[in-house]
Amino acid sequence: MVVVVAGSSGLIGTALVRRLHAEGHEVRRLVRRPARAPGEHTWDPATGALDPAALAGADAVVNLAGAGVGDRRLTAARKRVVLESRTRSTALIATTAAALDDPPRVLLQGSATGAYGERGDAVVTEADPYGDTFLAGVVRRWEDAAAPAVEHPGIRVAFLRTGIVLAPRGGALGRLLPLVRLGLGGPLGSGRQYWSWITLEDQVRAVLHLLDAPVHGPVNLVAEPATQLEVVRALAQRLHRPAALPAPGWAVRLGLGAFAEEILGSVRAVPEVLRAAGFVHRHPTIADAARAVVP
Repeated sequence: MVVVVAGSSGLIGTALVRRLHAEGHEVRRLVRRPARAPGEHTWDPATGALDPAALAGADAVVNLAGAGVGDRRLTAARKRVVLESRTRSTALIATTAAALDDPPRVLLQGSATGAYGERGDAVVTEADPYGDTFLAGVVRRWEDAAAPAVEHPGIRVAFLRTGIVLAPRGGALGRLLPLVRLGLGGPLGSGRQYWSWITLEDQVRAVLHLLDAPVHGPVNLVAEPATQLEVVRALAQRLHRPAALPAPGWAVRLGLGAFAEEILGSVRAVPEVLRAAGFVHRHPTIADAARAVVP
């Protein structure tokens, strides 16, 4: 299979490209710098530059492009970057693919469980509507930007509504694990808010599964949701460290600004569509995940 990957230098993209190569697929990487290796194609979503030849003849496109959300304070300027980096890249890929005589038959479009906003203890499936938080608004416009591909009869589009990705290095655990090792990794706020999470290994396996599974529309790429306190306790137990006292909500808001509402919010998303498509998690519970991602 010929697979085009945008956003291939991030945590998920790097692991996905490695797995695709290992399974014998041909990978074309869209890069924003000058191409310097076989299979690389330069593009620039900000200016709308994408050679259609990069997508021509491909079987599938996986678009993971987008600026990081939690790595900087969400100022007004950063919010604009977060939104535009997603909508412009998605619109460019969708428009270019839909204009081809022989378009890729699959577009797996990056998305997030932030689509649902703050939901408390309610169980959330792909049938639930968008929420009203900043990230929910971003996801709505992000997914809407794929409309040219969605409306094309020859392209199957699935939205990868990904939760918090747990990996041995980098991602959410890159900052949390050092604190847990020091006995300082307590819950944020009450700790009762639900986190929708998935291990990096299962995330990559799910993406590969969806290349062939006849699924379209939103797909929650998550395992069994756990409260943030349960996540911290599982990691602390694995490291034989105590789970520290919680960081009060006001302190989290002071340190993280607008992004604090996303951390302190609760999304109890379940992988209803993914399971119906026959996917079996290798790490279905947070205890399984802790054993897999903590050395």
